[in-house]
Amino acid sequence: MVHTRAQTKKMLHASISRFNDDLFTEILLRLPAASILRFKSVSKHWRLLLSQKYFTQRYDKNSKSPTGLIATDMYVPFDVENPSTPPFRCLDLCFDRCDVEIVQSCNGLLLCSTNGRKGAYKYYVFNPTTKQLALVPPVPGDPTKLSVFIKQIISIESFPASIPIIRDGVYWNGAVYWASLFDNINYWYFKIDDQQLHTLPLPLGLIPSEVVTKYLGESRGHLHLIAYKNFQGGMLRLNVYEMLSDHSGWFVKYQLQLDALPAAAFPSRIVGYVPDYEFQVMDVVRGEEEEDTFLVLETLEKIITYNFHDRSFKQIYSFTKYCSSSFYRYTETLSSF
Repeated sequence: MVHTRAQTKKMLHASISRFNDDLFTEILLRLPAASILRFKSVSKHWRLLLSQKYFTQRYDKNSKSPTGLIATDMYVPFDVENPSTPPFRCLDLCFDRCDVEIVQSCNGLLLCSTNGRKGAYKYYVFNPTTKQLALVPPVPGDPTKLSVFIKQIISIESFPASIPIIRDGVYWNGAVYWASLFDNINYWYFKIDDQQLHTLPLPLGLIPSEVVTKYLGESRGHLHLIAYKNFQGGMLRLNVYEMLSDHSGWFVKYQLQLDALPAAAFPSRIVGYVPDYEFQVMDVVRGEEEEDTFLVLETLEKIITYNFHDRSFKQIYSFTKYCSSSFYRYTETLSSF
């Protein structure tokens, strides 16, 4: 087929345009989300390009490392030397009301709640990066159930009525995982594809009646668990377990000896002549490289990060007064809903 000069010129222009878009996309994938949002206002073509699902999915896949912790009125960046910009000053301002609470976070999105009329809670999905907000329709018969988040966000059509109480659900490998509060089986997961509820095995050496769960979470495609036997020697050694992809068991991925940390990093108080360490595990963050993986701990006085590779610690926040806020992982995302 012979093309006219005009047709050839048009085809060449289209090829150059596609090449430029591809090159432009590769550049933008490496920029902060705030820059992407500003660039959308440059032109209609840029807005269309940057709003495409293909681009947003690639961007979110490339930027899975969380940048810090957020609460309703607080942001704690992981990198204190080069802190990232807080996603908001106060969550209430984003909702234009003063009773907003964060219930959970997942892949950069927040599940938030507000107290409605007659004590009925309303749930919202909020993207702190783009400021997109959407009301989650209530579950018929029980508008207060937290399973509303699982049902609506992950599109589960039905959920067992006898499901154990959900606490801090985690999405990983096509299923939702959580630690149960009031039964002898400690860990459950609900597979989305077959709509079935399953139990998870405990790590070797732990039995249901004695286990204490300190953390359950996901990072960069890995499911992590920190648990130990109740009354176990002062809880000085923490094992960070990782789940096998076939759900057959856990293996010890990292270890941390708390009493080996310098007192400046992790102070203890003496209770009955024995050192007592009060702490909460806030997060396990896998780095793009293994040597960048760290643990986030909250003590009575501060929040610190501990690098598993070089065993270094860093203080990222100091409490000047009592803080009752709950912190959640913050990851930039361009996801829309």
